[in-house]
Amino acid sequence: MTLTRAQLRPSDAVPAAPAGPPVTRARAGRAVRTGGLVLLAAVPLLVLAVLFFYPVGTMIGRGLGDAGAGLDILARPRFRRIALFTVGQAAASAALCVLLGLPVAHLVYRCRFPGRAAVRALLTVPFVLPTVVVALAFRTLLAQDGLLGSWRLDGSVAAVLAAHVCLNTAVVVRTVGVSWARLDRRPGDAARSLGASPSRVFLTVTLPALAPAVAAAFTLVFLFCATSFGIVLILGGARYGTLETEIYRQTEDLLDLPAAAVLSVVQILLVAAVLGVAALLRRRTERTLTAAPARPTGLRGRDLPAVLVTLVALAVTVGPLVVLAVRSLRGPGGWTLANYRALGTLGSDVQLVPVTTALGYSLRAAVVATAVALLLGVPLAVVLARRPRGRWARRWIGLLDGVAMLPLGVSAVTVGFGFLVALDRPPLDLRSSALLVPLAQALVATPLVVRMLLPVLRAVDDRLRQAAGLLGAGPLAVWWGVDLPLLARPLAGAAAFAFAVSLGEFGATSFLARPQTPTVPVLIARLISRPGAQNTATALAAATVLGLLCLAVVAAVDGLLDARSTDRPGAVGGF
Repeated sequence: MTLTRAQLRPSDAVPAAPAGPPVTRARAGRAVRTGGLVLLAAVPLLVLAVLFFYPVGTMIGRGLGDAGAGLDILARPRFRRIALFTVGQAAASAALCVLLGLPVAHLVYRCRFPGRAAVRALLTVPFVLPTVVVALAFRTLLAQDGLLGSWRLDGSVAAVLAAHVCLNTAVVVRTVGVSWARLDRRPGDAARSLGASPSRVFLTVTLPALAPAVAAAFTLVFLFCATSFGIVLILGGARYGTLETEIYRQTEDLLDLPAAAVLSVVQILLVAAVLGVAALLRRRTERTLTAAPARPTGLRGRDLPAVLVTLVALAVTVGPLVVLAVRSLRGPGGWTLANYRALGTLGSDVQLVPVTTALGYSLRAAVVATAVALLLGVPLAVVLARRPRGRWARRWIGLLDGVAMLPLGVSAVTVGFGFLVALDRPPLDLRSSALLVPLAQALVATPLVVRMLLPVLRAVDDRLRQAAGLLGAGPLAVWWGVDLPLLARPLAGAAAFAFAVSLGEFGATSFLARPQTPTVPVLIARLISRPGAQNTATALAAATVLGLLCLAVVAAVDGLLDARSTDRPGAVGGF
């Protein structure tokens, strides 16, 4: 059975309800829907309990085994300084990413121009690169003998913020863009016909409709920057540190597990507070999306500011990548491809496998991690998109939302060590399993999948579902025919984004990858950690290959979706 948009139009007449006690039928229907949602959320929650809460709880429990152990770190001036810097730099980085990302999202999702998919892909590439590589690229730019050495920003807060903007602008562009692409143009057109200026239309019509997606993007970027490791470690140096770098220092350098456990608890509390504030910001009513993506329009004069901001964003994003590519092509005698030929050999004592072999491990792990993230993220997004009327039901939905986001805000050091100390006995002995790294990567990618799908699902007009149900479609058929067609584009984008994140994940993977089966980011970090021009050159060549691979994947997905976005009138989906 195929329902057209005309059939699903809420204002059209619908068949009369079948005879029977209406109260009983309504209660039975609600019971069935509630039970289905509970079962839908049960599997992802069980997986998170086993693979996240159990390892993290075990790690923290062992660290706090002695009463009061490690609590003295909270009274140290260093802790207060680190805590304030963590919150301050994360909030500033998130705000800058939102300010830069909103005009870019408008341009690449609402406007039509040659190379649109390429722009989106270029903005995404830094997100997949190991943070330590991006940090070294900025250090090269800002060093005294670097291209921007005269700016004297090396080792400054500005350098940390610039690197975070480079890495995370894509989060805002894609999270807001997928919602903006489906935003109904008619309210804005009506406001303009009444004499409203473009800025007034944006502030009074467009921005309120995008508020849930903007809040989600801000939250994601804040969590990424609050748990930043490689960027702060290299660009902040000894002057600046975050809770993440301090947890690593207490665990790896000082072997003070109790202090590290206390800092992990503080970090979790910070994440919970941020998620609570984000939930309050998202409580406003989502605007209704159109049944199909709004057709992009050609560039107009009023799009000039967005074009200029996009050029700035590309300069910030592509600049470090150009530095990597140029340096990877340089050798002692000038321009050369020797660094790329070395990727297939064992050119360093820190390499147990060639970079090409490590790339195979990375690809396999990323594919598995993406599949797991989708299997966990889609059911969670479907459940979280519900708007129950009861107060307790709304609170449970809010709690589930926070639980789904926690893996982004917990230290990768804590998660990595937690996997090693907790998953060491049957039936959960995964230390020698090939699934250990993909599962850890999936924990990071799952919240991204949820956040990219949730604004779209929450904004679907519920009257479409009701009309489909009255026409005889069951709950699964309603989801297949109404929700899934609206979700197709964001779902493909979320899959590509999850793949990119998994491909470049470094934090937890650095603790879990075995020496014989490293991923490319882990191998790059090993090469960079050892002195020697050849090690650095090989690492930069490997990072360039990793970035080009991400660029190809994201560009292919965006190109395919652009080709399919020219929707024809007719069926919304097949039942």
